[in-house]
Amino acid sequence: MEERNYSAAVAALNTLQSNFSVVDAIRKSGKKMNEQAIPEMIEWCRRIGYKVSDLDKLNIIHIAGTKGKGSTSAFISSILSQYLPSPQQQNPKLHKVGLYTSPHLRFVRERIRINNEPISEELFTKYFFEVWDRLDKTSEDPSHTGAEKPVYFRYLTLMALHAYLEESVDSAVIECGIGGEYDSTNIISSPTVTALTSLGIDHVAMLGSTLPEIAWHKAGIFKPGSIAFTVPQNEEALKVLKDRAAERQASLMVVERHPDLELNKIKLGLAADFQKTNASLAIAVAAAHLRALGHSDVPDPVTTPHITLPAEFIRGLEQVNWPGRCEVRHDAPGNIAWHIDGGHTLDSIEMSGRWFAEQISASPIPSTNEGGSRKPRILIFNQQTRDASALARALYTTLQSSLSTSTSPFTHAIFTTNQTFNEGFKPDLVSINTNKADVDTLAVQRALATTWSEIDPSAEVSVVKTIEEAVAKSRKIAASWERSEVMVLIAGSLHLVGGALDVLES
Repeated sequence: MEERNYSAAVAALNTLQSNFSVVDAIRKSGKKMNEQAIPEMIEWCRRIGYKVSDLDKLNIIHIAGTKGKGSTSAFISSILSQYLPSPQQQNPKLHKVGLYTSPHLRFVRERIRINNEPISEELFTKYFFEVWDRLDKTSEDPSHTGAEKPVYFRYLTLMALHAYLEESVDSAVIECGIGGEYDSTNIISSPTVTALTSLGIDHVAMLGSTLPEIAWHKAGIFKPGSIAFTVPQNEEALKVLKDRAAERQASLMVVERHPDLELNKIKLGLAADFQKTNASLAIAVAAAHLRALGHSDVPDPVTTPHITLPAEFIRGLEQVNWPGRCEVRHDAPGNIAWHIDGGHTLDSIEMSGRWFAEQISASPIPSTNEGGSRKPRILIFNQQTRDASALARALYTTLQSSLSTSTSPFTHAIFTTNQTFNEGFKPDLVSINTNKADVDTLAVQRALATTWSEIDPSAEVSVVKTIEEAVAKSRKIAASWERSEVMVLIAGSLHLVGGALDVLES
């Protein structure tokens, strides 16, 4: 490898992506292939020079769940960042806060944040090749019998932990990838706090098809001596969580919505009613963590179910920034309000629908013009790896019920692949974990178009190859309503959302 710049690092990283056939084999093999994840990760750590106990220096908060993991992690990180050195914090106990999440939207370095900012291209390149070279060097060790390098997500997990240790991060919020028990992040042995967001059905081939099965996997992050928090869950799932907490000798607390959020006394930086649940969990987690670090002035969330919120907590909740989740952007110039949400499971797509319905209801703009013509309302949608048609049906049903009207929710529905541009591509957005033949023939998109035409015959349905084309088509539709703002919902996939943000900012 001659050049060692950011582009070279991303290109090398992309060689670690599992192709579709490998990913499909993992799905079909279920739990068997997962069970080796933790021993393998411990070995990868050893090969780059770390013992698992070294991670204790990071004072880790470990987050699992099905819905809201990223948003909850972002709320926690935003709260903790208010305790960094500042005129208000002259004797801080925190100096650097790490945040590790997945997937990324536009740049792979978004996954590894310090003080709420993605690490720079220079730092990404530095730490990427440090890990790469250490693995190359130890691959010659006779005692090593595994693969030369881990797959994409595991590599980034290793790299994030390495970067945080090298950068002297003193608190790190680590989000699980899939599940918990066998997730590669679960080499963490002594987190200060663990938390489970709302549970739902997803990744059934790896985690099981029932909530109790999924709860068992997610609760695998519970550790002896660490406080564990969760939000209200299905009764069957909650029983499993309690049993797992007892088995792991961890105390488990269920966090109800904080009254200040329920009464709208605080305007959260992330819109949508369901974010109040995520923010309430974040309050409890951040408070317990700060107390563990010695902030005795922060109220105890274990003895006080709804703590009085310090000013730092309120600022953190209000200032949180998490692109692509319940986000609204306005064309300038232009007349489109882009409503962007990365919901991609049945439960989260229903939440996206309820959020969009809230936005429609709050809009003061009439839905028809003086001649009675209906103003356009546009959907841009894709989901390449899950049951796309089921997600589309769930979105339609949620909007219909939430809007309490017989009128169809969209005048236009545009189905696209996750390919961003017609010409050229950004290596950060390359994904080979999909069926290439399906992408090339627009098979999923054509099936979605057929499904949507069946459930909403009044909508004008179209299929395009790229996100760039979908955005351009939306702008063309909206142009005839130049005196009125047109609402567009972009949903179904975080990969779609990331590409859309790239197009909108290009």
